[in-house]
Amino acid sequence: MSDTLSKTCSLFFIALLISGNAVNAQEADPSDVSSVDAIIQAYYEVVSGPAGEIPDIMRDKTLHHPSAWIAIAGTDDEGNPVVQTMDLDGFYGENAPRTEGFFEWETDRQIRRSGNMVSVWSSYATSLTEGGEPYTRGVNTITLWFDGNRWWVMNWMFDTTDG
Repeated sequence: MSDTLSKTCSLFFIALLISGNAVNAQEADPSDVSSVDAIIQAYYEVVSGPAGEIPDIMRDKTLHHPSAWIAIAGTDDEGNPVVQTMDLDGFYGENAPRTEGFFEWETDRQIRRSGNMVSVWSSYATSLTEGGEPYTRGVNTITLWFDGNRWWVMNWMFDTTDG
């Protein structure tokens, strides 16, 4: 192995160790991140709540890897496909209280796993009240990673359909 390649590999592994320490510094409730089922349940709980309540962004941050990203798919006014990407802070913005209730729950799940990576295709429904009549449905595609101790949300993307 060349000196340059050896130095590059060494720097890469040092960066991994440093980033691993930063990742582990974020504390989560172990019951939220102990299994795929647990983290998906917590994923839906943090976004749901009644009007006037502020989403629990601190809990949500403990579910997400610090490098996680979010993508929202949709269409523009002309019907062309568009996607908006952001980090978790961008998703929540000012994190103001909800102006109306928002309750989202999983209606179906498909999982694919390879090693410590899991892809979750999670169909959902959304209503204004807990257990209420759905006004939208869609799919969240969520990538999870197991670091040997806990599960992390690495990224997610959603697309909504009507009713």
